Amino acid sequence: MTAHPAYLRTDPDGARAPVVLDSPHSGTVYPEDFRHAVTMSALRCAEDAFVDQLYACGPRHGATLIAARFPRSYIDANRSVLDVDTALLDAPWPGPAAASRKTQLGIGLIWRVLDTGEPIYARKLSVDEVRRRITGFHQPYQKAVKDALDETRAHFGAVWHLNCHSMPAVSSVISEEGPGKPRAGFVLGDRDGTTCEPAFTAFVAGALSDMGYDVKVNDPYKGVELVRAFSDPADGRHSLQVEVNRRLYMDERTGEKSPGFARLARDIERLVKAICGYAAERGSHPCEGHHDHAACGHDHHHPHGHEHDHGHHHPHHGHDHGHSKDEH
Repeated sequence: MTAHPAYLRTDPDGARAPVVLDSPHSGTVYPEDFRHAVTMSALRCAEDAFVDQLYACGPRHGATLIAARFPRSYIDANRSVLDVDTALLDAPWPGPAAASRKTQLGIGLIWRVLDTGEPIYARKLSVDEVRRRITGFHQPYQKAVKDALDETRAHFGAVWHLNCHSMPAVSSVISEEGPGKPRAGFVLGDRDGTTCEPAFTAFVAGALSDMGYDVKVNDPYKGVELVRAFSDPADGRHSLQVEVNRRLYMDERTGEKSPGFARLARDIERLVKAICGYAAERGSHPCEGHHDHAACGHDHHHPHGHEHDHGHHHPHHGHDHGHSKDEH
């Protein structure tokens, strides 16, 4: 296991599969400089609670697991670094910024409000503290995910990536579909078929349906930055966002696990095992040893130009304002 203040990386126990799991919103370590105005219990409702535990089975079946340690309400790892909410700042933002629909809703790179619409802060944030959150947490997490994907792609010739989330049982006041609407058991997001091969989305949907779960695709969640930025199906990089309904495993009122947690964890392990098998059948034979990966036909080049330092200037991070139903 690799421990960083921003994330935990757990590599496979034995044989590797070309699968990477990441849980960007399950972090529970709240930095001392947060200085939020809402109660901790209200703030914790923003967590994708226990999602890292639900997918902790991944390394047993060959997958690499990256899990954030910081909370999404502090800075959201599933946003572009350009998604700065300038209304939160006490001075002009000195770098590039491109407000997305998320920013308009108050849930951009740094959240302004909770799902309830309640303001998180009773103050403005300084440019320096936003920069510290970016360089200390957001960039290291995204780099950890990118590195795991690049390594796996280089080793196997392809990689299948699950971006793991949970969702409230019903929609909130800031939801695009309006408040009070019940969600399916699982929602899969591939940004309308652009972030992974359609067969992979269909495979995951079928596996969950066979276990008795109701599944929707791209409704209401299409997927956000972590599936958008690092996917390229033509280059063997397949990313799929997976949302699980919290009613299946926890009491949203108390924040505690419900009796359903054990069953869901078993079913998710079945799903992860099946995905690892699916990916292993489709990935190339892994390169052995430390020879030149180019000899196996693998390369580390990512056609989107994602630099490993994740600097503030991301000209390739375009915002698709047409995708509104993708809250996570």
